Amino acid sequence: MTDAETPQRREIPWSDGRWTNPPAGAEETDDGLVVTAVEGSDAWRVTSYGFVHDTEHALVAPLGEGRAVEVAFSAEYSRQFDQAGIFVRASDQAWIKAGVEYADGSLGLGAVVTNGMSDWSIGPVDDWAGHRIVVRVSRAGGAVTVRARRDDERFRLVRVAPFPADADVEVGPFLCAPTRSGFDVTFHSWTETEADADLH
Repeated sequence: MTDAETPQRREIPWSDGRWTNPPAGAEETDDGLVVTAVEGSDAWRVTSYGFVHDTEHALVAPLGEGRAVEVAFSAEYSRQFDQAGIFVRASDQAWIKAGVEYADGSLGLGAVVTNGMSDWSIGPVDDWAGHRIVVRVSRAGGAVTVRARRDDERFRLVRVAPFPADADVEVGPFLCAPTRSGFDVTFHSWTETEADADLH
């Protein structure tokens, strides 16, 4: 899929979003919105670890059925569970975070899908380090489809997950820094377009 095949694109102003939890800092620059995470920020519910973390920094705005959002970002990942990407939120117990995360010395591409309890899928993308990453979330037919790419490469499928079709859903860029302070992410763009026609 190319940008030319996704008509009716709209750049979303940073000012259109609301923070689920305020970050340590956020500054607009010529390159985008530079956001600094609070140490200990994370999003997770119960599974395996037994805790609930809902301190992620997500800048979200409403997304209707049949629409998609893309977020482009870059960062230097170096500490356990540094993470950035897209957050999809229906409630505090129904949400998805998708993007890249640094875990056990490796950069991974994956998603956490939460409906009361969280799950996690991830695969290695160490060759994406130092590149601009684009994560795309498409909402249609009671499902969310997540795709991602490095720079201008083709999108690859990350996840197809059920998600409430009748819910008021908010979507936008997110970051977390569970184990350190000073994690900065530059969000280069936040774009809304039509939902994907392809299922995978």
